[in-house]
Order: sequence, then structure tokens, then C-alpha cells
Amino acid sequence: MEPIRFVGLAEAAELARQADRMIVIGCSGSGKSTLAQKAAALLDLPYISIDRDVLWLPGWILRDRPEQKRLTEELIAWDRWIMDGTGSSTLHLRLPRTELIIWPDLPRFACVAGILRRWVANLGRTRPEMTPGCPEKIDLEFLRYVWTWNREVRPRVLADIQNHASGKPVVMLKSYREMDEFSRLVGALSQK
Repeated sequence: MEPIRFVGLAEAAELARQADRMIVIGCSGSGKSTLAQKAAALLDLPYISIDRDVLWLPGWILRDRPEQKRLTEELIAWDRWIMDGTGSSTLHLRLPRTELIIWPDLPRFACVAGILRRWVANLGRTRPEMTPGCPEKIDLEFLRYVWTWNREVRPRVLADIQNHASGKPVVMLKSYREMDEFSRLVGALSQK
């Protein structure tokens, strides 16, 4: 098994320009959806939201695992896509088909701030990347999930990458500046 292959911004942007299938993973509030939608537009790739298209039914009802698996298998069969969302229950299915893993890896303070900004901006409304009927909400359980993500979820995600996407390129974007620079590079390369 090969080690995880971390790549820098310039190489990741070039790989993104050539790739047909990518996933954007990371903690809630890190900017995954914004980055994935921007990359989808720049690269003319279909945008898939794991939250909207796989995990949630209206009213914040979680789909059962067999249904999540079935929907994921249908989506990963497409020739081209960018998928937004860590979705641990289906990550092992998506990783083998992906060609580039994009990971906004921000500090937990930034993720909590992102959650709070998103909540205020969308209060009482459903974001486009969410299932209709799932208005923006925030509670202590969700904030705790975000606060402990690096300790609780990150090791499992790294293990999934190691086990199901060994040797595939992973770009870790450590700040909003790096996310903006990645988008700028992808846009510049796409215009060549």
C-alpha cells in the first residue's frame, strides 16, 4: 500500500484541470461547499452534494445506510463529477473512483466561525447544497461535532484515504487564502 500522496497548490491545480472526478472533504464550516461549487463551475464538472444528494431527506431525516450506498453507487458511476462532503458512511465507496482529493483543513476556530456565519446568513432558509426542507440550523451537538472533528473524525478520514485511495493525490488547503489561490490557479489553467 502506497503512502498518502500530498501535493502542493500548483500541482493540485494542474491535476484538477485534468481530472474528471474529485472530492472535497473536510470539517463542516471549512468552506467545502463554496470551494467545490467554484471548482465545478471553473472546470465544467457536475456538482454533487453528499448532504443533499445522498444523506438527508426533508426535515433533517437521515437516509438509511442501504439507501445512502445505493445513491452513492449511482453517482460514482458517472464519468465526471466533483463531490462535496466527507460523508464518512460513503467515503470508502467514493475514494476509489476519485482522481483528486481536495481537503480544506482549517483550524477548528475557523470552522466554528464558518458555521456561525453560515447560520446567520441562511437563518430559516435552506442552502442550495442542502436537501429542500432542511433549513439551516445549529445546536450544541453539531458544534461539538465540529469542535472535536480533528480528534474524532480526521483520523478515520486519513485511514479511509490510506485504505481506499492509496497513492492518489491529496491537497490540504490550510487557510482561506490557500483556497482562494487554488481557485485562482485552477481558473488560470482552465483558460489556457
